[in-house]
This record gives sequence, C-alpha cells and structure tokens, in this order.
Amino acid sequence: MNQLGSFEDLLDLQQIDLEIDRLLKERESLPELEEYKVAHERSTVLAVEKRDTESRLREMSLELDRESGELELAEAKLGTEQNRLYAGGLSARDATFLRQEVEMLNRKNEETEGRVLELMELKDSFEQQQEDVTVRLAEVEKAKAVVEAVIKERWAVIDARVAKKEVRKADIVPLVEGDLLDLYETLRPTKEGVAVGRLKDGVCGGCHLRLTAAEQIEIAKGDPVRCLHCRRILVI
Repeated sequence: MNQLGSFEDLLDLQQIDLEIDRLLKERESLPELEEYKVAHERSTVLAVEKRDTESRLREMSLELDRESGELELAEAKLGTEQNRLYAGGLSARDATFLRQEVEMLNRKNEETEGRVLELMELKDSFEQQQEDVTVRLAEVEKAKAVVEAVIKERWAVIDARVAKKEVRKADIVPLVEGDLLDLYETLRPTKEGVAVGRLKDGVCGGCHLRLTAAEQIEIAKGDPVRCLHCRRILVI
C-alpha cells in the first residue's frame, strides 16, 4: 500500500466530503424551507375550505332553485284556485272547500317564501365566504411562490458548489488505495463523517484523545494505522 500518497489523498478526500456534507445540510436547512412548509400547509387548509364552501354553495343553489320552482308552481296553483273562487257559480259546499284550500295554499306559500328568503340569505353568506377564502388562498399562494423562488435560487447556488466539489472528489478517489477507500467509506457514516485524522503530538485528530507512547507503538503495527479509542484511520 502506498501509505504516504493514499493517506494524504484520503485526508483531502475527507475534507471534500465534509464540505459536501455541509453544503447538503445547508441545502436541507434553509430558513425559507420552514416558511414554505407553513405556507403550503396554510394553502392546503384554505384549498379544502374553498372546496367545501363551493360544494355547500352548489347545494344551497340547488335547494334554492328547487324551493323557488315549487313556490312558482304553488303560486300558479293558488292563482288558479283564487280565480275559481272569485268567479262564483259554486255551491256553498264547494265554495267552502275551495276557500279552505286557498287558505291552506296561502299558508304553505308563506312558509315556502320564508324558506326561499332564508336560502337566499344563506347563499349570499356562502358567496361571501367563497370570495373571502378565494382572496386569502390567492394571497397565500402568492407568498408561497415568492418563497419557492428564493429556495430554488439558493438551491441552484448550493448545487453548483456541490457539483464543483464532486468534480474534485472524482479526481481524488482514484488516487486512494481500494482497500483503504472501502474502509473509509465504511467508517464515515458511523463517525459523523470523519473517518480519518492525523496523529499529532500523540492526539488523534478524529476523537481528540491522547494515545500513550506505548499505544502509538502498538497502533503503528496496523495497516492501516487506526486509533485505539475511536478506530478511525490515522495518518502519522
């Protein structure tokens, strides 16, 4: 194994990987992402509210149309019966029955008119609600779009920086011995991204713990050299 070359290249590789990790973490933790999340959740709630309001408005409109239609028919029937009553020529008994029917139709029409007026008021209320929620949804969507644009812009900058690091990484990887690279890749996920460190003045550059002179002699026999405390690869 080319100890000096591979280890120095491995240190360079780790530095690049740490920089990539930092950039990716920065990408995932933009403050605008939380703003976007809040706006998206608000937008979802308002969209549901808008659909519910529209659905209720449609139902209210259908019911109003039905009640209005029934009222028109009832008024037409009332007019017909009133004309028959006023025309005369009926027996006393038939006139009494017809008068009672006219009174009943009047009462029913008054109830229907009251229901129609109530439905008209409710429809006006739902239309106002629909208008309000539409305006609020548009405002939230606009704010969401602004934040999304900022996120995309910042992501583009970060992604460009990551791409440059990846190019540099691709140049370094072939310079590291295969077995050493495999061990490095195995250790990195379990060592917070730091799989290799220099041994300086008896201190591990990974866990920052000191190794005694005897321990340093012991680990020097390893290939590769690894810290007794954290098992990271060491560059002596």
